[in-house]
Amino acid sequence: MTLTPLRSALHSALRPVRGARPTRPGPRRAVRIGAAAAAVVVLATGGVAFARAHKTVTLDVDGEARQVTTFAGSVDGLLAAEGVDVRSRDVVAPWTGAVLRDGDEVVVRHAHAVTVQLDGDTTTVWTTALSADEALTAMAHRADDVRLVASRSAGGTRADLALRLRPHGPVEVAVDGRVERVVDGSTGLAAVLADLGVTLGEHDRVTVAAGEAVGEPLRVVVQRVVVQEETVVSEVPFETVTRASAGLYRGESRTVTRGVPGELTAVHRVVLVDGVEESRRVLSEEVTLAPVAAVVEQGTKARPRSGGTVNLDGVWDRLAKCESGGNPRAVSASGTYYGLFQFSLSTWRAMGGSGLPSDASPAEQLQRAQALQARSGWGQWPACARKLGLL
Repeated sequence: MTLTPLRSALHSALRPVRGARPTRPGPRRAVRIGAAAAAVVVLATGGVAFARAHKTVTLDVDGEARQVTTFAGSVDGLLAAEGVDVRSRDVVAPWTGAVLRDGDEVVVRHAHAVTVQLDGDTTTVWTTALSADEALTAMAHRADDVRLVASRSAGGTRADLALRLRPHGPVEVAVDGRVERVVDGSTGLAAVLADLGVTLGEHDRVTVAAGEAVGEPLRVVVQRVVVQEETVVSEVPFETVTRASAGLYRGESRTVTRGVPGELTAVHRVVLVDGVEESRRVLSEEVTLAPVAAVVEQGTKARPRSGGTVNLDGVWDRLAKCESGGNPRAVSASGTYYGLFQFSLSTWRAMGGSGLPSDASPAEQLQRAQALQARSGWGQWPACARKLGLL
């Protein structure tokens, strides 16, 4: 409503009736005139307030700026009128309670939750960055290797980010360990991969990293991941059970039951990244072949002992004195020859002896020495046999 009709109405209310005599207005007439004047004042005042509320501002929401004509008196009123939802992590400048003036610029940056790898450790952060390039630059100080991890669709064939890759400039896409192609980074990640015809497997990983040097393109890395189960068979060692035997001399032993190793069958979950094993986890284990324990008997019977020297007749007396000084308990300085005739352990056992030759009786030592000479000759004692003229 304009001011002119209001003025005309007020003039008609004040103009006298034609042909009538001017009179002083009565109380009712004074009330009517007062109401009309009040109406003019209220309407006129409202028109001035309306004119002052009308303003044009710039609204920038996540990098998309546009001019808006509004009657809102505050930033939050503008956002409500334009249907811009703002949450606690979002950034608004000026703040939402600020008075809105003609020509103001209001900037809104919505926060996005992104998955980030910091030196291999994965975490979730919130960022108001407009692009992956901007987010990586903001987080570059947090670790030596910073990457954004793309989310995967339920079927595993689509990878995407909550952010654009970069507003301007190229992006490298590395697939299967090589740079596939340099593309325009202004589109989203899913569109870039689709344009290159990159098909993702269920477990494949997609990350976005800054260039290795300043000025180098942003890099999208696709890693091929294979998750497989592997069966591994390993040996289960057997136990050895020792038991006493009164039928053997002390120091003697014999194996009653030979030990047999068992088998442990395990199923591993193995993760291969670009053909290299990254991790291995045991899913199940089962002893599929039980081990057989070895049973060994140890002698407890005391050996008959005799004096340190013996009197032997003829050649055997001379041979014993040459080899051991006639001492049946003699042990060579090297610890490899024992008794009157200095048997080695292998020769002693080959002749049917057990335990140490030096622990056997002189009679047994002589018996086995004579048996050895009968089988192999005096050459078994080469040095003493030559000295005694036996060779």
